[in-house]
Amino acid sequence: MTFYLRFGVLLIIALLTFPIAIAQTEPTTDPLVKVLVTKGVLTTEEARLITVNASPAEQRDRLAALLKDKGIISAEELEVVRARTGGIGTGLPVLNADYKAASPAKAAAPQPSSPTVNAAVAPVRLLVVDTPKREGLIPDIKLGTGARLKLYGIFKTSFIHDSSSPQGNDFPLPLLAADTGPNDSPEFHVRARGLRLGANFEWIDPAPRTVLTGKIEFDFEGDFTRVNNRNITSIRSSQPSLRLAWVRIDRRFSDNNSAFVLFGQDWSPFASSTMPNMIENTNFGGIGYGAAYTRLPQARFGFIHKFGGSRDFRFSPEIAIVLPAFGDLPTDVANQLAFGERQGTDSQQPGVQGRAVFQWQLDKAANVAPAQFIVSFEHARRRAIVTAANVPAAFRSAFPSGAEVGSSSNGYSAEFQLPTHFVTVVGKYYNGSDLRFFLAGQLLSNFNDTAGLTGTATAASIDGASSVVFGLLNGVPVVAPQRPVRAQGGFVQVGFPLSRIFDADPKGRNAGWTAYLYYGDDQATARDARRFGARGDRSDLFSGNIQYKWNQWVTFAYEQGYYRTRADFRTGLLPLFRGVPSFTTHNIRSEFAAIFTF
Repeated sequence: MTFYLRFGVLLIIALLTFPIAIAQTEPTTDPLVKVLVTKGVLTTEEARLITVNASPAEQRDRLAALLKDKGIISAEELEVVRARTGGIGTGLPVLNADYKAASPAKAAAPQPSSPTVNAAVAPVRLLVVDTPKREGLIPDIKLGTGARLKLYGIFKTSFIHDSSSPQGNDFPLPLLAADTGPNDSPEFHVRARGLRLGANFEWIDPAPRTVLTGKIEFDFEGDFTRVNNRNITSIRSSQPSLRLAWVRIDRRFSDNNSAFVLFGQDWSPFASSTMPNMIENTNFGGIGYGAAYTRLPQARFGFIHKFGGSRDFRFSPEIAIVLPAFGDLPTDVANQLAFGERQGTDSQQPGVQGRAVFQWQLDKAANVAPAQFIVSFEHARRRAIVTAANVPAAFRSAFPSGAEVGSSSNGYSAEFQLPTHFVTVVGKYYNGSDLRFFLAGQLLSNFNDTAGLTGTATAASIDGASSVVFGLLNGVPVVAPQRPVRAQGGFVQVGFPLSRIFDADPKGRNAGWTAYLYYGDDQATARDARRFGARGDRSDLFSGNIQYKWNQWVTFAYEQGYYRTRADFRTGLLPLFRGVPSFTTHNIRSEFAAIFTF
């Protein structure tokens, strides 16, 4: 009898506790939670704590609270979720023992999705004025170290015709550098080296308010191989070159304030914040035609503040320590291959650049990117060294240990990106001195100021990139000062979302039409250009392109450009164009491209 009594009591306890055991061990049934577990946003244990002994409303409330703790949503977004789901503010560790199923009659009716519209034209380089979302990267690959990778790339094949390309390049340069021969020197190219590959990274830091991200990107726009087994086929054997490689650490202090630091090679804060949308992407709208930009090694520090409001106004100042580079070309090929150029590093001073980004929502229509206004500056110093052995004989007694001379690069820029639902305007203006490394100022760097000197003699710098002038000033041996070539320029591009303007079906084949018009101008101060010895001091570009995005992977595009370079008539020696001394040269460039992205 006692045995049966004990057995009955155990059976009753088992039957009473069986539903609780099922609830505690039952796998996650919420589809959203399952997706977040699959993508690594939630762990299995977190998913179990969200769903155990909780109604659907409580589960959604717990999920929102956990995403807030992870930094994926803000406090304001958490309150919105609670308000819409009738949340009771239950935190993740608190479990509701009085679980009751929600009444079907009280369940919220599904809301109809808002109508989809074709996107407006987005700027090519829309700066992110925000802290990256923690675990916001949906990875393609997860490494054993915990790193998450998202791969991407682009491949482009172009058919190009230039009416005048005397340098032989398959991309345009200012035209007064070479004689065209008896005609315009037209050329046809098929270019298939436009392959760019990259990966975005994220590492999950234990601190919930810290986000660690990175990027690496390279392309095949580098030089061709020059070895014996490649001499004949070098034209199809371009080499990969590094574009971007950096790691960024973000720290969120509050919902409205955060800071970051970036280490590695990235776009320069000076003049590189805006870029035109061009089919010609070897030099983005023309080296020396108004689209100043560069990439370089740096350590950049920034702060982000969100003012909020109806326009979501934001502000982000940045300061960077960069490699002091000037783009000088050593005459010694071995030196050039070894270190590129060294006069910036010989100054013993880092380059300094800064940028301030103002962002707001100019147009509140759907699928329109925010507007931005950016100001920036840069400063760097260079030094040309002449060794004692290279000092001209007549000046060795005055300079027994050699000599040094240098100059500075200084610049500032103002840039803007103004997207609206029917047109997007992007542009920049820059002004400064020795902007060669930023592919501006007609690629002119510095010159020797020999005014007032007599009995001059020249000597090569230690790297072979400069000719240093020695002379007598009132009978005293001196080194001629080197002056930077002053420059200014900029561009304006207007983009039209044709499919949106003509109300094409967002899900149809005509949803991907866009068109762009561009004008860019770059000029060196005429007086400085003459003293440098350059024939031309100004180049400008008129261009337009139309693009058809066939699907999310394939785009077809056509671009027509008119490239023009003008000489300074006061130089006396005009360049030859079609064998005739000319003040102006021009190139009509046509390019058709098939672009694949992934």
